[in-house]
Amino acid sequence: MYVAYSQDRHTMREAQSIVGVRLSAVVGLIVCLVFSCIPVLAESPSADINLSASELLRRAVDEELKGQADDHTLWMYQVKERRSGKEEVKCVVQTKHGALDRLLSVNGQPLTPEQQRREDQRIGSLLSKPEITKKQQRAQQKDARQTEELFRMLPDALIVKYGERGHDLVELLFEPNPNFNPPTREASVFHAMEGRIWISLKENRLAEIEGHLRREVKFGGGLLGYLEKGGEFHVKQSEVLPQHWEISLLHVNMHGRVLFFKTISVQQDESRSNFRQVPDNLTLAQAAEELQRQSGASAQKVGLNKSPGALVQSSFTETGQESGGIL
Repeated sequence: MYVAYSQDRHTMREAQSIVGVRLSAVVGLIVCLVFSCIPVLAESPSADINLSASELLRRAVDEELKGQADDHTLWMYQVKERRSGKEEVKCVVQTKHGALDRLLSVNGQPLTPEQQRREDQRIGSLLSKPEITKKQQRAQQKDARQTEELFRMLPDALIVKYGERGHDLVELLFEPNPNFNPPTREASVFHAMEGRIWISLKENRLAEIEGHLRREVKFGGGLLGYLEKGGEFHVKQSEVLPQHWEISLLHVNMHGRVLFFKTISVQQDESRSNFRQVPDNLTLAQAAEELQRQSGASAQKVGLNKSPGALVQSSFTETGQESGGIL
């Protein structure tokens, strides 16, 4: 599970919580995003139709965590993000040392020379300061441990029942389990959600989850802050290559208040596509070169009144596999 350096003006912590995570981490990271604003006080067995909804969820969670632990594939992909009325398209390249991203277009327009210069400077600064990468990886490891713990709580924290059934997907409807005692404030947010989960029967993987806060969540009796009722999230993951699942859609919209004055507004709306596998030994410098190449190709496309569209052929596809897009 790898994260990318973000060019947004948000904190590094928030950037690490969004780009490049898998579904099992996102459930917990949605909660972690909110809490970044709050002060600290192999082949899967096919699903058995005789399983209870709770047993099916537990099996899928176990398989999701196993899949995350076993899959260390690195990717290059596109991210289309909508924020504050703007649409930005980025390219992300992962490496075992971390990941880099580069802005390709804004509202369908190529970057100006000044925007290109700022991107060059930002990425160059990251390459010249390895301590930033090390700090990022330490934060990533801490987040990974916390989100795994939250995800493991899923079968115990929720009451689930079967919903609709399709050819491969089974819908589970969930609501908080009143007998579950949240051990942390993060888990108390998690425990206030209700919604739907879709499980792939063929792979025993969680294909989609959406939910919302069914009630206001208070911290410290409301003195430390609260989250408003109705906050929502929606996450999809897709099989970009056989037995390789990655996030393809991420939507988060939560609001509240910290202490008496600071307003919480966590909003994320993005889709990911054009996944291509990259070599395991890729360096950050090589990733930066590939981003520069993708940026030039994207600017040329937009200049010809074409959509940035799919990424161009990478310079290292001979050692990696490609996926033409999200399934």
